[in-house]
Amino acid sequence: MSPSQPIPQTPRWVQRGEYAVEVEVEVVFPEDDPSEPCLEPDTVRWLDEIARRAEKGDVAYLRRAGRVFQLGPQ
Repeated sequence: MSPSQPIPQTPRWVQRGEYAVEVEVEVVFPEDDPSEPCLEPDTVRWLDEIARRAEKGDVAYLRRAGRVFQLGPQ
């Protein structure tokens, strides 16, 4: 991918506890297998942080990260 091309993004879901968050993440296509998009290590760490914050119920952080959904009463 050349520097002038935009970095592709794809939605990912993170769900912990009563919250689910849809976020857009940048993906990369490895030269040795460009058929499958991959995530950079920093992106994986960010998704882990979102999961931790969802488990704690940190809705303000989750809203800054993406679209937040809360499990309703069953």
